[in-house]
Amino acid sequence: MRVLKFGGTSVGSVENIEKVIAIVANQSKLQPVAVVVSAVGGITDLLLKAGTLAAQKDEAYKDVFQEIHQKHTAFAKALTATDTLVTADIGQLMSHLDDLLNGIFLINELSPKTLDKLAAFGELTSSRIITAAFNHKGIEAKLKDSRTLIKTDAQHTKASVLYAETNQNITSYFAESKSKITILGGFIASTRDGETSTLGRGGSDFTAAILAAALNVDQLEIWTDVSGMFSANPKLVKQAKPINDISYHEAMELSHFGAKVLYPPTIVPALSKNIPIYIKNTMAPEEAGTRIGQQEQANGNPIKGISHISDIALLTLEGAGMVGTSGISKRLFEVLSQQQVNIILITQASSEHSICIGVMEADALRAKTAIETEFAYELSLHRIDPVIVETELAVIALVGESMKSHQGISGKMFSTLGKNNVNIRAIAQGASEKNISAVIAEKDVKKALNSLHEVFFEGNRKQINLFIMGVGNVGGRLLAQIKQQRKFLRDNLNLNLRVMGLSNSRTMLVSKEPIDLDNWESQLAGGEDADILRFRESVIALNQRNSVFVDITANEPVAMAYEEYMRNSISVVACNKIAAAGSYAYYSNLKRLSRKYNAPFMFETNVGAGLPIIDTLQNLIASGDRIVKIQAVLSGSLNFVFNNFRSGDSFYDVVQQAKDEGYTEPDPRIDLSGVDVARKILILARESGQAIELDDIVNTPFLTKNNLESTDVPHFFETLKEDASHFEKLVSDASSKGERLKYVAQLDNGKSSVGLQSVGPDSPFYNLEGSDNIVLFYTERYPEQPLIVKGAGAGGDVTASGLFSDIIRLRQD
Repeated sequence: MRVLKFGGTSVGSVENIEKVIAIVANQSKLQPVAVVVSAVGGITDLLLKAGTLAAQKDEAYKDVFQEIHQKHTAFAKALTATDTLVTADIGQLMSHLDDLLNGIFLINELSPKTLDKLAAFGELTSSRIITAAFNHKGIEAKLKDSRTLIKTDAQHTKASVLYAETNQNITSYFAESKSKITILGGFIASTRDGETSTLGRGGSDFTAAILAAALNVDQLEIWTDVSGMFSANPKLVKQAKPINDISYHEAMELSHFGAKVLYPPTIVPALSKNIPIYIKNTMAPEEAGTRIGQQEQANGNPIKGISHISDIALLTLEGAGMVGTSGISKRLFEVLSQQQVNIILITQASSEHSICIGVMEADALRAKTAIETEFAYELSLHRIDPVIVETELAVIALVGESMKSHQGISGKMFSTLGKNNVNIRAIAQGASEKNISAVIAEKDVKKALNSLHEVFFEGNRKQINLFIMGVGNVGGRLLAQIKQQRKFLRDNLNLNLRVMGLSNSRTMLVSKEPIDLDNWESQLAGGEDADILRFRESVIALNQRNSVFVDITANEPVAMAYEEYMRNSISVVACNKIAAAGSYAYYSNLKRLSRKYNAPFMFETNVGAGLPIIDTLQNLIASGDRIVKIQAVLSGSLNFVFNNFRSGDSFYDVVQQAKDEGYTEPDPRIDLSGVDVARKILILARESGQAIELDDIVNTPFLTKNNLESTDVPHFFETLKEDASHFEKLVSDASSKGERLKYVAQLDNGKSSVGLQSVGPDSPFYNLEGSDNIVLFYTERYPEQPLIVKGAGAGGDVTASGLFSDIIRLRQD
């Protein structure tokens, strides 16, 4: 014989009930089947709502009752073609329900005993309708009232099963029954006095397990709306996977910690008889689902699942008077037991100075009052402090029987949470090491679950969520590169890049789902008005794991926002030089915040676009080398200008060409004044360990006073025409000596300078073509022949490539 249980969603619609009938009919061909059914989806909540309204003397309960009545009547008509006997039977049940609700309304009270009677109507009605539906299709099925089989004590709403009587009732009944299909309502039972009792919300699973154990069946099947137990809640973790096999104890832990596909007490009867439990999907019966049973210790993943419980409150009892005082814990737990407060989690420091317990938030005030009443004497003497209550919390748990034989799991768990700015309020791990539990803020649950799932179940595949501000020329090319390389990164680097936010100067978009890179322009155009502060607040509120803010602007307020991003463990990848080349205090504070909040600050493109200049410098220093001197051509813009400027040419035309082709900033004065190069050598000096400011760099301008005092960009270009002879002389003087003009930055013996130089053929800068950059690192290890980094130093594609490289490097953090 087999026992099958179908939950509320499985019987929540006419279509689903048709699927239930097909599954049961198919199985009953092989052997007799006992079918346990829940109330029609949503009915139990409606019953409780109606009872609560009635007890509050609110006549709106009548509307809820009508909704319950109409829903059942509609189901009965659809499944039995208006069978008059069935309709009359349902009508009689609804009449009893109406009388009960009227009584609750009149006496203004809803006792636990009455609550059980009220809640039972869901299963009593659904079991009748479903039995009639079988028979209507010509499939013989018999209804059996579970209350005549399952006996409990009189602890209403939380009744305990009297197993001796219950098992005798079940075995006797089924020994005599000739029916191949028996339909029973789940959740409901009765006391020895014949009063209706219930087995707790989710008790239909428990009913099925009680039947399975009493009948010693081959297997118990729990049919629901998902294909088994998952490695995490699939509604919160899209990458969650079905668990093929899991042990009884692991399933019990997961179900306790919120895996709602199984009611925790269900496992106990099955475990006692070693009956495997199968979690199956009514909507996809062909899928394997999850098998729960005795499991061998495996060498695979020691973690079977990650789960959580929401709406937790943390209560802390502490005080010097607790240290060395026996009986404190006994009194604490006894008073909570008397108040029927279930303790979810316990942790106590070895100093005995405090005890921390997790309870459901709904029980927190009652628990606090009871504890403070119990310890009133100690509180009056200030030996114990008032109970501290923290709310809006959740418990997350790693579950797996094999964890005890694997080192470093808790360390990996806590470091993963820490990297994602998930603060842990309390930790509990039993000696059996079947689960590791941590209390965190409710708002961080989704991020925590996804971060842990990524580490423990996805082969260390890292998901990086990008929020990009400044999607102009360089930003557009970065998005194109991400789109092109996304599959390669997933397949080869185990890296999943998702663009979750975009902003330009006009509009912005921050999305809960990844932005489609095939039509990001139209999505962004339909976004809200751009606002730097609101964009940042939206990114922080979205609270995604491994979040990265990418700044492709030259905007100072954007750069000043980096601190707040980092404080929320959001990494920063910056093309904008203002932060790294601003005040040393701000730069050093960003470095400090980066370390403190594990939020990498990446700004490779600040110096050489796509060239690994900063990375090379950092590696030299990290390996113990010391920088002696740096010589460099760091402006692709200026190199382009002077490589294309010949004697007799118009300097104005060359600069205009550089601007048009995107080699200069929108305001070319930033490049030609040497300020941009000065910022770059400043950054290299700081990364070399020097605490210097921009004013400390000697900047010898080659522009005229007229150029430097221009009022705007058009005026600047006019001054270039006016001072054409000045630039002609610069290039002709160099040409006459067989030399070329290069704008050189230098760091030597702690002093930095930038300026235009005329260099001969023996200089490494002489043959530097196009917009290329070159950096010569003279170090203690490279004293004579420098370490050279050379390549394209300007242009949208290479700058985007540099940003992309910084983003990819984040996978290692």
